[in-house]
Amino acid sequence: MLIYLGFSAIATVLAALVLLRFGEASPAAVTHLVFVIGIMPLIVGAITHFVPVLTRSGRAPRSLLLAPLGLQLAGWLAFLDFRGEMPAAVTAAIGALVITVFLGGWLVLRARRTLGRAHPGWRWYLAAVFFLAMALILVPAMNWWPQARPELRLLHLHLNTLGFVGLTALGTLQVLLPTVLGGPDADAAKRLQHDLPYAIGGVLMAGFGAAFWLPLALAGAALLAYVGFRILVSWLRRYGARALASDGVTAPLVGALCGFLLLLALGMAHGLGILAGRDAVPAFVVAFLLAMVTGALTQLLPVWLHRGKRTPARERMHAALRRGGVLRALLFGLGGILLGLGIGEGIWSAVLGLLSFMIVLIRSLLGSSPARDPEDG
Repeated sequence: MLIYLGFSAIATVLAALVLLRFGEASPAAVTHLVFVIGIMPLIVGAITHFVPVLTRSGRAPRSLLLAPLGLQLAGWLAFLDFRGEMPAAVTAAIGALVITVFLGGWLVLRARRTLGRAHPGWRWYLAAVFFLAMALILVPAMNWWPQARPELRLLHLHLNTLGFVGLTALGTLQVLLPTVLGGPDADAAKRLQHDLPYAIGGVLMAGFGAAFWLPLALAGAALLAYVGFRILVSWLRRYGARALASDGVTAPLVGALCGFLLLLALGMAHGLGILAGRDAVPAFVVAFLLAMVTGALTQLLPVWLHRGKRTPARERMHAALRRGGVLRALLFGLGGILLGLGIGEGIWSAVLGLLSFMIVLIRSLLGSSPARDPEDG
């Protein structure tokens, strides 16, 4: 399932970039194509993978492992609604909300039943799921109070991007990057516990501020930037800039964190009337999401595909996926900056980086086939 979700997210983002470039769908439809069909199911699948590790418990129940498929179905309904082909946005949101509540309840139960003390990273996932539920509740609310639709839409957007996606990514990065470098971050658990209230407060302030009062939004963005810079500074002190920038996995992950900080800067500039707000979403997708997804899949796909102990096939796949990772991080960063400044040609930088990843992914799958490696048996 996780392997399918990874491929699905990459294919969805590529399709969205093409649709956006050639004007085949509205920006709102393309945004929901990326988030609801590609990214949200992948995040839920990743949460069901990481939480048992963080709580030292068994695998998630099969019903929950299939939840991403239900979210994808809801996503397609929402996409059709934006295309004007089927009025199903409210139905899709309610269906996704049921799955989200189930996921949140499972998280709490797992944390209560953990052996010893659960890793504080699980609370970031719970907070992210809470923000997703809030964002979904706002979908029918927009229909019930059409006079408040512009404000509720902005709140819905920020709770999804900064809350659900942002908190999931910030929590995962602080566990994943030390794993990649093979050097544990002794401060990560303490930092995760300390920074979560600031991150939650920042999301709420940014979301409600964007909808109702600009100074509150600017303060929330600054608070989230504080959380992001603390992570970046900690990594630089512990691992050094060369180790972070020269590896095909760490470079995209660090690029994703920088992309998140870029999004906050673009959001502030939009709030102050310097930049157009419509450019922030594609910049967010390219500079943050693409860097995060490709970097995480580079590390995790070989583990998901070759479960159990390390094998030569897994190592070959890791090595293959790492090739070009630094260049891809630069392409995503450049594309995000250009798109954020309103330069549409930046999308080609993103497409080039994404196609590069797809090529090395296909090559890695062919080169790590267990059938070619008798030691894997």
